[in-house]
Amino acid sequence: MRNRILLALALLVGASIAPRAAAAQDSAVRFEIRSVGDSTFTFDVSRAAWVARGQKGIAVDPRRRDGLVARFVVLGVDAGVANALIVGQAQKLTTDHVVLLRPPREHWYASKRFWTGALGGLVAGFLIGHST
Repeated sequence: MRNRILLALALLVGASIAPRAAAAQDSAVRFEIRSVGDSTFTFDVSRAAWVARGQKGIAVDPRRRDGLVARFVVLGVDAGVANALIVGQAQKLTTDHVVLLRPPREHWYASKRFWTGALGGLVAGFLIGHST
């Protein structure tokens, strides 16, 4: 009985840490550019409360298969509008381009994978400790 429980726990933990489908294209969020200056631009972030000062991102041209246009750093966010500084540019940035930003990563203690492993370890330790 104990071996079956340990096998079931091992399968559960193995399933929770198995590699998932690649989501590189799904990890970035697109924003429309509102206005462009010489070295700064603004874009709408009213639907993304996680955008903050210091974040780095890229601007791409959707008409050219998301070809890189510029790299930037967010200077600040005010009333749902982010102001960014262009730090590298492959071509002139316009309002026809879009901004790509990645949401911040989840903390380790907020991860479902962490809590599944912790619970599995506690149960396995309890079962092993009581069987000896």
